[in-house]
Amino acid sequence: MVPVWLPWPLPAGWLVTGFAEVGDERTGARATVVAVSGPSLTHGPADLLIITEELGVGLGAAYAGLDGPDPGSEFDAGPVNAKIEIHGHPGALWCVKGVPPDRAVYVGEALGNWLWLIAWPAEAGCLIPLAQLSLRDLRDTDQDLDLPFGAFSPRLEDEPREA
Repeated sequence: MVPVWLPWPLPAGWLVTGFAEVGDERTGARATVVAVSGPSLTHGPADLLIITEELGVGLGAAYAGLDGPDPGSEFDAGPVNAKIEIHGHPGALWCVKGVPPDRAVYVGEALGNWLWLIAWPAEAGCLIPLAQLSLRDLRDTDQDLDLPFGAFSPRLEDEPREA
């Protein structure tokens, strides 16, 4: 079962706006999605999906608007574009090229799974390197979080490949 990553603490003014998973009763969750929404730095409302998936599932790539199940062979060819904290450890994210212009896509690896952060609008993607995000796994039982919830994210209602 893959982690359920949540940025915590949330950036100021942000709310949890949904959860989703891919899997079945036999395999359990093979991919999870946490949606958060809030103000972008300069462009009004923004949405962010945090997707964790086993290799080959393809949910993150679908939401990113890519063909195929992963970010491609050269996503990490250049320098790291963002650093975040993942379960108390440093993590690296790279920008993914070739995505629709309405979104910013970052991808990395955490605990042997793909980690995707996808932001709408694309300008909201600057939140990721600037906010010094720290991801916590909501499956951990040693935490007592009072999550602020907002209206369900329309990003989770759309077909993942829609622009």
